[in-house]
Amino acid sequence: MTQLPSHAPATRFAWWKPLLFLAVVVIGLWYVKWQPYYGKAFTAAETHSIGKSILANAADSPWRAALDYAMVYFLAVWKAAVLGVMLGSLVQVLIPRAWLLRLMGSSRFGSTLMGTGLGLPGMMCSCCAAPVTAGLRQSQVSSGAAMAFWLANPLLNPATLIFMGFVLGWNFAAIRLVAGLMMVLGIAWLVQRSVPDQAVAAPVIPARDEHPFLSRWLRVMWRLFCNTIPLYIVAVLLLGAARVWLFPHADGAVGNTLFWVMLMAIAGCLFVIPTAAEIPIVQTMMLAGMGIAPALALLVTLPAVSVPSLLMLHRAFPARALWIALIGVAGSGMLLGVLALWLA
Repeated sequence: MTQLPSHAPATRFAWWKPLLFLAVVVIGLWYVKWQPYYGKAFTAAETHSIGKSILANAADSPWRAALDYAMVYFLAVWKAAVLGVMLGSLVQVLIPRAWLLRLMGSSRFGSTLMGTGLGLPGMMCSCCAAPVTAGLRQSQVSSGAAMAFWLANPLLNPATLIFMGFVLGWNFAAIRLVAGLMMVLGIAWLVQRSVPDQAVAAPVIPARDEHPFLSRWLRVMWRLFCNTIPLYIVAVLLLGAARVWLFPHADGAVGNTLFWVMLMAIAGCLFVIPTAAEIPIVQTMMLAGMGIAPALALLVTLPAVSVPSLLMLHRAFPARALWIALIGVAGSGMLLGVLALWLA
């Protein structure tokens, strides 16, 4: 009988924390993503539009353009960004590390598939998914699984695919789905093979509950915030100022040529957008004369990676892994555009 009390705390620890994490995930995603996107899908079906291009009406002054873009961008993503930081910190203090390692800690392809599947309901842009990815890496999830989770959030977002079908056509949605799945799994596989998992930084959380939950969570959240958000804000401002040069012909014709395919694929990898913003951007530019090939390059590169999201993960992955992701996304966009040119 003296053994029963000693086992009770372990049982409580094993269940109430994961259940709390699950509740935060479901409530947070319902409020920030699922419920708004449900209504937005009907709007897309009725109007064949989900809003104006975020690149429209850029100011001539770089500083004014930076402030204008940052205001529009952060108003669109701040809720998801807050949720991303919360989940990225809570996953480190509420989910037993043994569980995460069992699901996503292996270098085998199964862990990559698990990371891909867990990324689907998040529906986050690359920047908002970055804090969660950093939290997973801090818990020693394998590099391939974490990379798959990060890329799957924006590239395989079910809501974005539905919006894309209603706005741009279901052929675009099908191409994005196939290309996105190949990119997620292929880039994650390359990262897993190229980056040894022992390169992951040592966890900041003690293995045992040496401190109260609230103090541990606040400490982890503050560390995660400092490692991701300041660089994020600065990079968004700089890209807002540079959008005139990154997309100099947003209001003009972008020809269906190899030059524009390569340029749009590179620009898409650098620029930062909210979730599904690639749809009105491509819609507007195609109405202005952009060809199918550069449009497809933008559709897969714009959401996948960006300078801010890569900077946010500079402590979570070795530089080699981030370069693989950047080059892999850019190369995939170029390849898709070249295939479109060849089939045209």
